[in-house]
Amino acid sequence: MPYHWTTPPRAHVQEMQLWPHNSLSPKGFAAMVLGFFLAASIPLYGVLGTLVLWGLLPFMLAATAALYYALRRNLRDRRILEVLTLSHDTTSLVRTDPRGDSLSWDANTFWVTVSLHETGGPVPNYVTLKGSGREVEIGAFLSEDERKALYTDLLTAVRRAKES
Repeated sequence: MPYHWTTPPRAHVQEMQLWPHNSLSPKGFAAMVLGFFLAASIPLYGVLGTLVLWGLLPFMLAATAALYYALRRNLRDRRILEVLTLSHDTTSLVRTDPRGDSLSWDANTFWVTVSLHETGGPVPNYVTLKGSGREVEIGAFLSEDERKALYTDLLTAVRRAKES
């Protein structure tokens, strides 16, 4: 799961961190770019020593550079971190986007409600927290099944925080 509680379930202050999937490791990234380069160079072996090689080579190198850029951009765009902090008094959510900008939301835990919107949201099974006159999304980058599990975890955690 791309989220976890960083504190024990019965702690006075609970903290959860959420982040998007990053399925390509640095080794996988290098293997992908190298594999693409090698596979794209296979057709060039037949034209080695001819002028055709110099006509095709820039396109192969441009395709490799485009793949490299796209994978790096995807990795950079997925640097999102959401931190939910629950205590008996206060619930806060801080979302840090890929550029490093942070958005925060705070509410009294007693008035916080957790909602699961099966339809009507930007994604199916959209999870929101409502309190202090605002409704904020949490975990929109998770898969549908992960958002369902997150909803259940949040209901339990908020209920436990209200009771403590």
